[in-house]
Amino acid sequence: MSIPENINQNKIPKHIAIIMDGNGRWAKQREKPRIFGHKNAIKSVRETVEGCAEIGVKYLTLYAFSTENWKRPKLEVRALMELLVHSIHGEVKTLNKNDIRLQVIGNIESLPQSTKKELDIAIEKTSKNKRMTLVLALSYSSKWEILQAVNKIAQETKKGILKEPVSAEDFSNYLTTASIPDPELMIRTSGEHRISNFLMWQLAYAELYFTDTLWPDFRKSDLYNAILDYQNRERRFGLTAEQITAKS
Repeated sequence: MSIPENINQNKIPKHIAIIMDGNGRWAKQREKPRIFGHKNAIKSVRETVEGCAEIGVKYLTLYAFSTENWKRPKLEVRALMELLVHSIHGEVKTLNKNDIRLQVIGNIESLPQSTKKELDIAIEKTSKNKRMTLVLALSYSSKWEILQAVNKIAQETKKGILKEPVSAEDFSNYLTTASIPDPELMIRTSGEHRISNFLMWQLAYAELYFTDTLWPDFRKSDLYNAILDYQNRERRFGLTAEQITAKS
C-alpha cells in the first residue's frame, strides 16, 4: 500500500507508541482460544513496523506484555512467551534487511531465560541498524518504572552522586526510556480509552488516538489514519493558539 498523498511528510511523528489491544476478543469472536489472536497479531506487528519505517518514523514502541499480564492463566502466559521467542528469532533477518534496530524496556529479569536469550541475540544482531528503532515494552509498567527511578535517585542523592533538587530532566534520565525521545502519538486499538499503566511520564504531551479496530485487524491504512488525525491537531504545549500562530 502506497503512502497517502495527503500525509504531510514534514509532520511525521518522530516516535509512535502503540497499545496493541484486542487479541483475545478477536479470537473469541471466532470461537478460538486467546493464543489464536496473539498468533494472528504478528501480521499486524509486521505491517505496522514496515509502515512506520517507510513513512519516516524514527521510534516505534509496542506495548507487548505488561507486568499485570503475569496474572493471566499460566497456560496463556507460557504460550505467549514461546510465541515471543519464535517471533523474535524469525524477525531478525527482516529487521536487518529494513535497517531496524531492536530495543527492549521493562523488567527484563522477570522474563524466562529462553526469552531473555533470544532478545539479547536479536538486540546484538540489530544494534548497528539506523533507519528506525523498534522498542518492545516487555514485563513493563509505568508504575514499576517510576518506582525504579525514584529508588535509584534516592540512593544516588544520599551518596552525593546526584544533587538536589532533582529536575524533570534528571528524572527522565533514570527511566528505562532515557535514550528515547518521548512519543508524540500514542495509538490504542480495540475501543478502550485508557493508557493502562503505559509510559505515563513520557505520554504527558502525546496526542492520544483510539480506534475500535482490534489489533489483529490493524493494517497500514489504520496507521495512516492515525497519523493523519495527529497532523490535523494543533499541538500547543500549554501555549495559546495565538502564541502558536505567532511562532510559526
